[in-house]
Amino acid sequence: MRKPLLATLLMTFAAAAVTAATAAAAADVATAGPAPGEPIRIGMVEGMSGSFANAGEAVARNLRLAIENVNARGGVRLPDGRHPLALSIFDNKQGVEESLIEFRRLSDQRISFMVQGNSSAVALALVDAVNRHNERMPQQRMLFLNYSAVDPALTNEKCSFWHFRFDASADMRMHALTEVIRQDGHAKKVYLIGQDYSFGRQTAKAARGMLTAKRPDIAIVGDELHPIGKVKDFSPYVAKIRASGADTIVTGNWGNDLTLLVKAVRDAGLEVKFYTFYGNGLGAPAAIGDAGVGRVRAVAEWHPNAGGEGSDAFYQAFGKRYPAPEDDYVHMRMHLMIAMLAGAIEKAGSTEAGAVARALEGAQFRNGFHHATMRAADHQLLQPLYVSVMQKKGEGVRFDNEGSGYGFRTERYLSEPETALPTSCNMVRPAH
Repeated sequence: MRKPLLATLLMTFAAAAVTAATAAAAADVATAGPAPGEPIRIGMVEGMSGSFANAGEAVARNLRLAIENVNARGGVRLPDGRHPLALSIFDNKQGVEESLIEFRRLSDQRISFMVQGNSSAVALALVDAVNRHNERMPQQRMLFLNYSAVDPALTNEKCSFWHFRFDASADMRMHALTEVIRQDGHAKKVYLIGQDYSFGRQTAKAARGMLTAKRPDIAIVGDELHPIGKVKDFSPYVAKIRASGADTIVTGNWGNDLTLLVKAVRDAGLEVKFYTFYGNGLGAPAAIGDAGVGRVRAVAEWHPNAGGEGSDAFYQAFGKRYPAPEDDYVHMRMHLMIAMLAGAIEKAGSTEAGAVARALEGAQFRNGFHHATMRAADHQLLQPLYVSVMQKKGEGVRFDNEGSGYGFRTERYLSEPETALPTSCNMVRPAH
């Protein structure tokens, strides 16, 4: 009996020593950060090939310019001096499994800050992956900064201390759109169409609920979901829309799924209004043409004709960096995300994920024409939203989109408090 007892004691002491060593290593790594002068790396997991490559490329352009702006000011200040930011791109081909493979590559490279956004299905999988990684590797924790994945679950039932969203949720965007529809006396029959995944389903649910509450007289004459990124010809869907008698289309479609949809509607000569999440870029204005003037609306945290101190200069600086018309798609939220990350690292005095997360909670962004606050309760950024309507350049529109000759004019502005919606998040916070 003595040998087993001795073996058990030795194993207990060994386990305790390993635990203590792991804790010490975790503390060492947590405070270490990059070596003096080394860049602080940001890993972008996004679709850079396939059907939505144009959306991934648009993100990369915005992030690169935002990073260049931080670096032009000397980089990020830490106790050992200043560090530049650097972007590393991991192509997930817009798939969930590919995203998890790229996540492992990113974590193997010990990158502390991951950014992603062009798919809520991917974002939900990555939140789970980050949660597991940070629990398993406390000495190498990472933050997930989300610039476009708008499924409300990400800041409600699936909220995580390690995830921050810098875009308005689908519910927030739909709230803004339906506030305009509430006043649209011509809207009588609405057709809902979207992509068949978590985001598309949530968008349809939000539209139905909000329209019922705000405009009970409106008839929802269609509620259609289609495969994401696989439909090349939307004419069968347009035939259904025509048969329904719809006068208004509400869609959260993005990328080529939006461009091909609006092209099919235009080619069919169908005169309907579009209320969209993303109808102001990635080829959509040119695809719609004259048929969209006064008919197509989009919702965003900012747009080139928003005006205000510094807004024109911000937009023109982007155009100077990326002069090609097809590159003209500016996301304010991505620029403020990088600026807020840099500010949080400086406030924390560290690149350790937990310290930076705490510095981000309650942080504010202000640049003279835009203001935003990161809500600590659910890590949802609160910021104004603009609903804008498509017009020809020169008709109250100073800047057009993508050289199309068509731009967007503000129709409704919702202030930061007006866009905030309640959250059901019950966040689990780490002890340290």
